[in-house]
Amino acid sequence: MIPLPRLIATDLDGTLLDHRRELTPRTVAAVAAVVALGVEFVMVTARPPRTVAPLARQLGGRIVALCGNGTLLAEFDPDEPDWRTTLIRSFEPTQALEIVTQLRPLLPDAGFAIETGEEVHYEAEFRTGMVTDDRRVLTDDLAAATLASGTVVKVLARSQERSADDMVRIATDSLTVEAEISHSGGRGLLEIAPHGASKASALEWLCARRGIEAAQVAAFGDMPNDLPMLRWAGIGHAVANAHPEVLAAADLVVGHHAEDGVAATLEQFLTNVDLA
Repeated sequence: MIPLPRLIATDLDGTLLDHRRELTPRTVAAVAAVVALGVEFVMVTARPPRTVAPLARQLGGRIVALCGNGTLLAEFDPDEPDWRTTLIRSFEPTQALEIVTQLRPLLPDAGFAIETGEEVHYEAEFRTGMVTDDRRVLTDDLAAATLASGTVVKVLARSQERSADDMVRIATDSLTVEAEISHSGGRGLLEIAPHGASKASALEWLCARRGIEAAQVAAFGDMPNDLPMLRWAGIGHAVANAHPEVLAAADLVVGHHAEDGVAATLEQFLTNVDLA
């Protein structure tokens, strides 16, 4: 008998969500079923809380999300119109500005942006990705916007010419500011979080508050920024469409995200649980 995890942690885009970046009815039902048995369900994502909120409303109940690659905890209550946010880690604005200053000559074809947790300030060259929202602020002076922001949880760079893997390599080889460098699969999108921030560190922080051990956690992901979480969890699952590094590191490989791979695994958990 496979024990039911106490906590299930999953990435969103490319993992829990389908090819349209949506929750399928099968996934919503599978999540509701495990939550009904007392399992805590946590979305762990590079997204900010504002673009997670519609998904939390679809799932219903009291849902939590670790956002911004481990920089923010967002707690969603179906009886409240907004969400409660706890800051886990952040950059000082001067650190974020220094990152942009160092990377700009190395990525001359890229546009830059900063995420505050409440909104994203971006320059025209950054352009917008597939997941959009109404808190994107176009600025012609990113340096001034950064210094005025107060809090920065992520620095972003987007290139139309380079792969995300290539951008990670350049930043890793050259950046002198202590930071966590990764990507979550967006074409040519580099994501830089504060030093010590990761999906794993945030999940460990949350589990410590809940009295949950790593061995009691099942995690799901598809991209390099999911690797620390998959390695930390008791069982790390990669979806079949995952990045090669993730497929190689995972304990188990499950179905493709476009074929409800995570939902199918949650259903398998339910068939194995002893309800007596």
